[in-house]
Amino acid sequence: MANPLRGEVVKLYKNLLYLGREYPKGVNYFRDRLKTAFMKHRDETDPEKIKKLIARGEFVMKELEALYYLRKYRALKKRYYEGEE
Repeated sequence: MANPLRGEVVKLYKNLLYLGREYPKGVNYFRDRLKTAFMKHRDETDPEKIKKLIARGEFVMKELEALYYLRKYRALKKRYYEGEE
């Protein structure tokens, strides 16, 4: 993929790999799925299609962040408000 979007794709991959460290099913599971997803589209050359795939990846990043924030919120709530219910 010798085009200007390569940097964005690499950056997205690294960010997702970083977020995958805390994935509930484990880092190895997440890494394998991430690699498979990126390798599936490695021969894509259409810039518009690549931009759509990058947008989808950014959506997945936001969903992962929301998942982690929710998990932290639930842990704090359980820790401090366990006896009140």
